[in-house]
Amino acid sequence: MPKTQRDYYEVLGVGRGADPAELKRAYRKLAMRYHPDRNPGDASAEERFKEVGEAYAVLSDPEKRQRYDTFGHAGAGMPDLGGFGFQSAFDLFDMFFGQGAGGRQGRSGPPRGADLRLAVTISFEDAIRGVSRTFDVRKPVVCDACEGRGAAPGTRADICPECQGAGQVRRVRQSLLGQMVQVQPCPRCHGEGQVIASPCTACRGAGVVDAQRSIEVSIPAGVDNEMQVRVPGEGAAAPRGGTSGDLFLAITVRPHELLERRGLTLLYECPVTISQAALGDTITVPTVDGPRPVELRPGTQYGETIRLPGLGAPDPRTGRRGDQVVRVRVVVPTHLSEKQRRVLAELFPPDGQPHPVRKGFFENLREAIGR
Repeated sequence: MPKTQRDYYEVLGVGRGADPAELKRAYRKLAMRYHPDRNPGDASAEERFKEVGEAYAVLSDPEKRQRYDTFGHAGAGMPDLGGFGFQSAFDLFDMFFGQGAGGRQGRSGPPRGADLRLAVTISFEDAIRGVSRTFDVRKPVVCDACEGRGAAPGTRADICPECQGAGQVRRVRQSLLGQMVQVQPCPRCHGEGQVIASPCTACRGAGVVDAQRSIEVSIPAGVDNEMQVRVPGEGAAAPRGGTSGDLFLAITVRPHELLERRGLTLLYECPVTISQAALGDTITVPTVDGPRPVELRPGTQYGETIRLPGLGAPDPRTGRRGDQVVRVRVVVPTHLSEKQRRVLAELFPPDGQPHPVRKGFFENLREAIGR
């Protein structure tokens, strides 16, 4: 069922004899009440806001109002809301009251300083344990001569005469919808609200100069390749009192000679001899916390794993450590003595067929080795 359009005079709450000033007051009051910035997430308020904008667009245009009074909604036509190409009532509201209406735009003020990025390479051990490092960084810093104000020592910035310190200027022009007000950053002070008559000679009025600074940074335990460490406020200083940017450290971790990281798990590929795997042994394996003894049970198979709880990498956010996994790799000797060859040949004579592990295999191997 098609939606019934309400009478535009009813929408604005005015009589049919309302003059332009009365229409404008009614529209402004309703537009402020139903503006989406004041009713976030309220679909009905947004619909009313659009309806109010549509009513005012017609009744504020003498030609459209006359057609509407004569023929109703069909006569108003409204092909393009006065030819301005508005996409919605939001655009109409901003054009009429200015971009600053509803608190959506204020004084620009000094810009924020830029964020900086520094590539950092650390050792595997430092990534696991955490480390403090000092970096020399060349960046914009606050000018010492003017203390960042941009004005020469003994002078100060003046209120911008064009915007009177607001940082914005309003441009008014006439249209079919009445007076249209546009709010823009002040072209003289660039939105800062102040101008400098006597710039500082050291920074040429910018309030910042390039300089090298030493920055000490604590890199948390558990960082890994391609992670970033944010150092708040250590980026580029902002001109004339703005907020400094941040420094981001892009981490690269040098690989370990024996350990491999997989998330919070550290993996060690442990080479053992046939006799160690068959008879069992106590072996020493490397960890980031120093050497640790590991028991190999008799009959350990190739690829078996032994877990060492709490010896893995820590989570950078929680500090909780993962585990280290020892994976057994049985090393087959490449150089055998005649006796060793003879023993192996007696135990397992080659016959060109695959031989699954049989019960008693390790007992036989132990007897053979013990000869």
